[in-house]
Amino acid sequence: MSIRPFRDIKRRKTKTINVGDVKVGGENPITVQSMTNTLTSDVKSTIKQIQEIQSEGADIVRVSCPDESSSKALKEITKHVNIPIVADIHFHYKRAIEAAENGASCLRINPGNIGDKKKIVEVIKSARDNNCSIRVGVNAGSLEKDILERFKEPCPEALVESAIRNIEILEDMDFSNLKVSVKSSDVFLSVEAYRQLSRKIDYPLHLGITEAGSFISGSIKSSIGLGILLKEGIGDTIRISLSDDPVKEVTIGNEILKSLNLRNRGVKIISCPSCARQGFQVIDTVKVLEKKLSHIKTPITLSIIGCVVNGPGEAAMTDVGITGGRKGSNMLYLSGVQSEKVMTDDMIAKVIDEVEKKASELEKNQK
Repeated sequence: MSIRPFRDIKRRKTKTINVGDVKVGGENPITVQSMTNTLTSDVKSTIKQIQEIQSEGADIVRVSCPDESSSKALKEITKHVNIPIVADIHFHYKRAIEAAENGASCLRINPGNIGDKKKIVEVIKSARDNNCSIRVGVNAGSLEKDILERFKEPCPEALVESAIRNIEILEDMDFSNLKVSVKSSDVFLSVEAYRQLSRKIDYPLHLGITEAGSFISGSIKSSIGLGILLKEGIGDTIRISLSDDPVKEVTIGNEILKSLNLRNRGVKIISCPSCARQGFQVIDTVKVLEKKLSHIKTPITLSIIGCVVNGPGEAAMTDVGITGGRKGSNMLYLSGVQSEKVMTDDMIAKVIDEVEKKASELEKNQK
């Protein structure tokens, strides 16, 4: 059972590009990305983290390639993962060439920082030869000196001018397999920069609030900034930048998309904050079910409400629902309809069983 949004979000029309076997832009689903924080040259640790990030639901993973050992390590890393890898490159054009030759599906660069035209030509040739896309990654903290001098400080117009300048370098060399980002740690600066840029280009936009901070503050800032843009139909791929485990970035990214009905993956839980009316411990139940149902990838809605005030109404709109009752007797709902009473001690096992059954049923219907 899916809840139809009151107002569908109309996404901005963009070109479609390929990042490995993942399509970004156009009418394709908005993708979620994260970035490893291991030393890329530590192949074993990097592979392990990439696999953890993918398991959480990432579509694309970025790794930093600050030196030759890192860019060349991609050859071994890409043998052991099946998710597109974006190589993060700054300044040294040889790192970009090495990354493309060793399995990267995309290069995150600013062409203007790579060097003279000859070096840029070599990078673009390597990208073409290896079917590698490019992300023009503009950041408020590293704007070109002349742009910063003219605008006096980072501002939306400065970020957009930098992006256009770097895009034109690629276009002048007949390269268009690219996406663009204009990030800042300031939410409103980022939002306005993306708005302005979206009116000027039709390349896919990579959204993010850069250096957003710790898990709580960074998640909130990212949710506000990306939520505004996504609601306006702007954005084709997203990354939540947190000073925390990169796996959590994927969790938050997918939750943002779920909340806007832009993409559904796994179990979407609707739960109350709990109060003195609750018939069972809602908070503990939600924590347990989130963990025990994390293996399910099929979109399913589950309501967990502690009492009958809002419980029946919420359950009527979800695939599976549980509503607290008196003396530990709770009501189970399936597809919005009352099914049976379940005692609290048996409730978690019963809900898991019904959610897994529903997932299996939906998977069969999709085939």
